[in-house]
Amino acid sequence: MKRVLWITLLAAVAFLGVLVARMPAGWVLPARTAQGSCTSLDGTLWSGSCSGLTVGRTALGDLSWDLRVLPLLRGRLAAHLSLAGPITASGDVELGLGQHLTARNLTADLPLDPRLLPGMPQELSGRAHAELALVEVERGVLTQLKGRIEAHDLVDHSGATTPLGSYVVSFPGEGSELTGKLHDLDGPLALEGTLHLTRQGGYELEGLIAPRAGAPRELVSNIRFFGSPDATGRRTFSLSGTF
Repeated sequence: MKRVLWITLLAAVAFLGVLVARMPAGWVLPARTAQGSCTSLDGTLWSGSCSGLTVGRTALGDLSWDLRVLPLLRGRLAAHLSLAGPITASGDVELGLGQHLTARNLTADLPLDPRLLPGMPQELSGRAHAELALVEVERGVLTQLKGRIEAHDLVDHSGATTPLGSYVVSFPGEGSELTGKLHDLDGPLALEGTLHLTRQGGYELEGLIAPRAGAPRELVSNIRFFGSPDATGRRTFSLSGTF
């Protein structure tokens, strides 16, 4: 009798697993919430897509997901996510207890647009590329960051259109400090420094900067506000703020 009971229970669990895996996503997930909406939900709860994803009033494109089985046994929701639209991104995301969010192997490409990045200055344009091996967020606070973030073809439109160049910041992901190394990739400015992200949502940026030959006059004039140059023509700078 015990053997028959165990076989029956296992068969019931297997049946429920197949039922959940094949359940259409539209049966379970709402196509519209207060936070966002989908034009259509396709596929299954286990592997599906949200076409025409909109968050707030911002259209983000098409989102697809593939849930992972083993993390569910540990009380964690994990999936591989892909987004195609104004933002192109993919990565492995896991949500655990205590609002602990972990993302691995995250790549993203997006324009520097205030509609996609609230707080981005209206007069600045360009594009961003990210390759992040690890991102951890605990209760809304960024606690770990490993990888690199690049900003390409930056242009200042506040006055005359002024090219600013391209830059990269790399975070080693070691220890508890979120400090990255910053340097230029190309453009009118030679720059190197450090970027420290605080747990309170702020940043502290400091380093050395110098104009290259042929740099726009506006940039050369602005850099003079950082003080006198050293023997190599570089000036120290320090900026801080919140985001």
